[in-house]
Amino acid sequence: MSVSKEIKFFLINSVLKSLIYFLLNLYAKTMRVRVENAEKVLSHAANGGRVIVGTWHQRFFGGLFIPRMFQVTPCIMISQSRDGDFASKIARNIGWKPVRGSSSRGGKQALRAMVEGVMKNPIGFHIVDGPNGPPRIIKPGLIALARDADAVITLGLISYEKAWIANSWDQFMVPKPFSRILIRAGSTFPVPEKMNDDEFEAFRKKVEDALAREMEAADNSWKK
Repeated sequence: MSVSKEIKFFLINSVLKSLIYFLLNLYAKTMRVRVENAEKVLSHAANGGRVIVGTWHQRFFGGLFIPRMFQVTPCIMISQSRDGDFASKIARNIGWKPVRGSSSRGGKQALRAMVEGVMKNPIGFHIVDGPNGPPRIIKPGLIALARDADAVITLGLISYEKAWIANSWDQFMVPKPFSRILIRAGSTFPVPEKMNDDEFEAFRKKVEDALAREMEAADNSWKK
């Protein structure tokens, strides 16, 4: 790699990281957040259970400050790319416990690390269709993670009253300043310990359909 690129990444990971962290904090203070059903996740974890919260990549921005809101240190998988290096530093400052890897790179090692992380910190978050899609399709990693960690899956519903939509693979959404955000814990699914391939796929599709249905209901709640 050229010296200029090394200097660029150094600046991104030092000066720019601090600036973006400051701006994110400032931006978050403009949001009006409504939380629903979070107590069921917190109480399950407090009583010795483990929870994997699954949500779409498209909606994750609104959940960035969940660790601070609920005083928890949840694990989350972040890719091993250079961009992931930067994102993991920001996430750690906010209160997340980053585990490096993705379905396309370092997946098996990251899955093991996530299982170990959830064993120690009983709440984990999983971006079900990341890092590159296809959008809103739950990958098998969510089910495998919950099964191996002996955790239930809870749907993480994040909805914005008003948002900008990026021209990206998942149409990533960013809430507009001073808009309202809904963070809701949706349905919970205990994961069967043993499933054949057909049963695994049927369970994956059941969770996927429920997430789509409940996210749509959350979005429609602003129309009432």
